[in-house]
Order: sequence, then C-alpha cells, then structure tokens
Amino acid sequence: MADIWWKADPHDLHRIVDRVSSVYVERSHLDRDENAVVIVNKRQTVRVPAAMIAVVLLGPGTRVTHGAIRLLADSGTAVCWVGEQGVRMYAAGLGPARGAGLLHRQAWLVTRPKERLAVARAMYGMRFPGEDVSTATMQQLRGREGTRIRRLYREHARRTGVSWDGRVYKAGDAFAAGDDLNRLLSAANAALYGICHAVIVGIGASPGLGFVHTGSAISFVLDIADLYKAEYTIPLAFDLMAKGLTEERDARLGLRDLVAGTKLLARIVADIKMLLAAEGTETDTPAAGELWDERLGAVPSGVNWADDRDSPAEAAFPGPETASRPASMGDQHIAVIGPEFEEPDSDQRTSG
Repeated sequence: MADIWWKADPHDLHRIVDRVSSVYVERSHLDRDENAVVIVNKRQTVRVPAAMIAVVLLGPGTRVTHGAIRLLADSGTAVCWVGEQGVRMYAAGLGPARGAGLLHRQAWLVTRPKERLAVARAMYGMRFPGEDVSTATMQQLRGREGTRIRRLYREHARRTGVSWDGRVYKAGDAFAAGDDLNRLLSAANAALYGICHAVIVGIGASPGLGFVHTGSAISFVLDIADLYKAEYTIPLAFDLMAKGLTEERDARLGLRDLVAGTKLLARIVADIKMLLAAEGTETDTPAAGELWDERLGAVPSGVNWADDRDSPAEAAFPGPETASRPASMGDQHIAVIGPEFEEPDSDQRTSG
C-alpha cells in the first residue's frame, strides 16, 4: 500500500526550514513539553516544535491534552479532527494564518456578481481544458458540465464492463438509494469532501462561501471537490465495482491511496489560491488583529487611540520590516501512527 500523502520520516524534522504543511496523528497520545507537542504511542515518541506545524490532523484513536491544544492555538496551528487517514472532516479549530486575508478576498469575490461569475467560469474552465468559457452563462456551463459527466459515466462503464443505469442519490442519506455502484460513488465523494474541507479550513478560507454552489455551510467544499471527481471518485468507483469491492471502506481506502500517489493536498491548496487571489493581491495579514476604520481602512489593535499623536496612523502602522507574517506551508507532510490496538484475550472479555 502506498504511503499516505503527508508521510515523512519524523527524524527529518530538524531539517525543515518552513512549517510542515500537516502532521497526521492516529492511535497516539498528544501532550505538551515546553514549546513542543509530544506524540506518544507504543511504537515511538515524536517531539514536534509546535510553531513548525501548519495543520495537525487528529485521526481515530487519538487523545490530546488541554496543554497541547493551547500550545497549538498559541502557535497559530490549525487543529482538525478527521477520520481514518484524514478522508473525513469532523471538526476544526483555528487556521494557521491567524489572519483573514484569504477569507476577506473570498467574501469580496462572492458578493460581487461580476467577480463571482469570473471565479465560477475559472472553475468550469479547469474542467474543460482548451475550451473558451469566458462568455458562457452559468446556465450554459451547468449544461456543459452535465453532458461531460454523463459522457464520463458511459466511458467508464464501457472501460470496466460495469452496467450503468444512471446516478441515484437521496439528499441527506447518500446510501439510502441506488445500487452498489451509486453507493460507491457517494462514499468516495464523501471522503473527497472531507479532504477538501480540511484543506479549505487549514489555509484560512471559508467552507460556506461558494461560487457555483450556494446556501450550504459547505458550498465552497462542494465547489472545490467537483474539480476532482472526474479524475478521482468516478473512475475509482467503476474500478472497485469491476473488482467486486462494494463496501464504503473500499471507497475510502481506494481514494486514500490515490491521494497518496498524486499528492492531491498540495494541488488543492494551489488551485484554491489561484482561484481566489488576483495577481498582486496579498492574502496574508499580520498575526495581530486590526481595527476597522471607515477612512483609513484598518488600524492596529492593541493601541490606546486616546493618546495624543501628531499622526496616529503613521505612528501605529508597523513598517514592512516589523510586520509579522505567518510561516508559509511547506511541502513536507508527517504521519505518526501508533500500532493497532490489541484485542483483549478471552479471560478479559469474560471477566466483566
């Protein structure tokens, strides 16, 4: 089985200059030792400087102390509670940037019809390489996307020899309707949503501010996941069905291995920043919060503005040499996974 996409040797930690983009922890205990997070299991103990991590993904079988969470929060490190191998997203804490630059940019784009349409066209353009979508309406783009997806279903049905009778999906209960192939598609898509959700939260964007989808708390998650279904979940479901693998776990593990082999995390990060950030736009913000001003735009917080100043704005704004910036997300990923839990012996099972 291929290593998961964030796998790296913990002994390489001392060679990392920028932050590690993510650390995945499973079947382990997290505690704090001064300014480091200590990850302990029966197999190993790993000490990770908290300020070197962008996102910590807490998988099944993980216990974490209050001290560790407080240290990660103080270090500007995001914490996400995820499913096995990170393919589902259950909850999340603060993002790593401690700034709202990317979120502000996203909100600005989504609340202006012209700019929102431009982002939506760019999303569809990623699905139709080589085609001009610059003048297409949303109705035209939806129609072209529907035709593309139907064609993909037919092509993969012919490729794998699997019978295809159409997509069946019941909103709110992905597994209540449809045959095994439809259920595999739903399971794989759910796992893909979890991966995209974790990335969106980790880089400081909003999962709810969608450009194509709207009205849902995960509208932007659905937007981003749709960029990869044709490449990942649709062929995967047909391949699994052709092999007789029809369980939800098969879809999750299959997607996990695909993500491992293609480094999808870094691709999602790059695609989101490309879609949201115009050329020359700075999406990072100082680590310290600011105060809104109707004339100046933003002024620093933590300043007593009742003080007499000749020029409050000039005195308070830090220059570029003193402004604090969060560390960038690096390319390395680390996994710390403890051994499988031991099954209780027969005496233990019957003693209670």
